[in-house]
Amino acid sequence: MPPAAAPPLILGSTSRYRAELLGRLGLPFTQVAPEVDETPQPGEAPKPLAERLALAKAQAVGAQHPAAWVLGSDQVANLNGQPLGKPHTHARAVAQLLAMQGQTVVFHTAVALVGPAGQWQACADVAVRFRPLTRQTIERYLHTEQPYDCAGSAKTEGLGIALLEAMDSDDPTAIVGLPLIRTAAMLRQAGYTLP
Repeated sequence: MPPAAAPPLILGSTSRYRAELLGRLGLPFTQVAPEVDETPQPGEAPKPLAERLALAKAQAVGAQHPAAWVLGSDQVANLNGQPLGKPHTHARAVAQLLAMQGQTVVFHTAVALVGPAGQWQACADVAVRFRPLTRQTIERYLHTEQPYDCAGSAKTEGLGIALLEAMDSDDPTAIVGLPLIRTAAMLRQAGYTLP
């Protein structure tokens, strides 16, 4: 008798970065945009914000697809306790990079898996030390890469790596937007076969 087919897997995100990362695991999946308000609650710290939004995204899409497993993820940069999200504009990206230059910023990347047999959550932290940056360096970088859709205004998988002095994490893909070590563990718990 052939094994039962695994339930559908949905990535509750329109992020091309998360889709590329999830694709590395070799599982078929679809993407659905979560309808979630990402506004921080008053006084909400960066890590709990990332965890709340990851779960909310998975639950929102899961409510529409109850027979599927849904992955939700969110990333918030933490600069001295202050959350930094996606800049969306050049001016905000400049301001973020000026504030982060010479500082250590912790990127909290939360992931949640919600499905027919339960839910799991995890969060990976990546400590990133930015080198001292001049306004000219920041402008040159932003005009080259335009990372306006990235929390913290730097694509470390691209040219943004040149802005850094060091990076430390036990789940290295978390900095790009999806902690694959933790994601793979959750998918195995849900019954998916991975190497």
